[in-house]
Amino acid sequence: MRAHPLAAPIGCTNYKLRSLLRRVSVVYEREMASTGLKTTQYSLLTHIEKLAPITQAALAIEMGMDSSTLSRNLKSLVASGWVAIESGNDARSHTLSLTKAGVAKRAEAKRAWKRAQLALNARLGVATVAYLHDVIDQINSVLLEQAA
Repeated sequence: MRAHPLAAPIGCTNYKLRSLLRRVSVVYEREMASTGLKTTQYSLLTHIEKLAPITQAALAIEMGMDSSTLSRNLKSLVASGWVAIESGNDARSHTLSLTKAGVAKRAEAKRAWKRAQLALNARLGVATVAYLHDVIDQINSVLLEQAA
């Protein structure tokens, strides 16, 4: 992993990351509010659309979420008619997929997400956002290797 030119970190990494995430989330949540979705719900719709049909257990692994947290987050999407739960390969498994309304809701939300991303790019600069993505990818890679 490439090192940054600073000699040593100052402060708590966890606090700094959480603080940054809260501020970035505000940009996205503001835009997503017009769709009636939270960013977490948009992320679920996106993953389900991309991976469907997928079991809840596989989706939880893919998204790095606890299964019970995923269940709670899916309830409103199912109740709204955006996610369908269908029988899987055996009596205990079920698969998730987007309904027609879910595909339309995700498309609407994608436009809001794009506005948020462009606003963040404009405010921070495209080069800074690209650098941030690179650093995040590097850190995720290292941490995933250590977890395995």
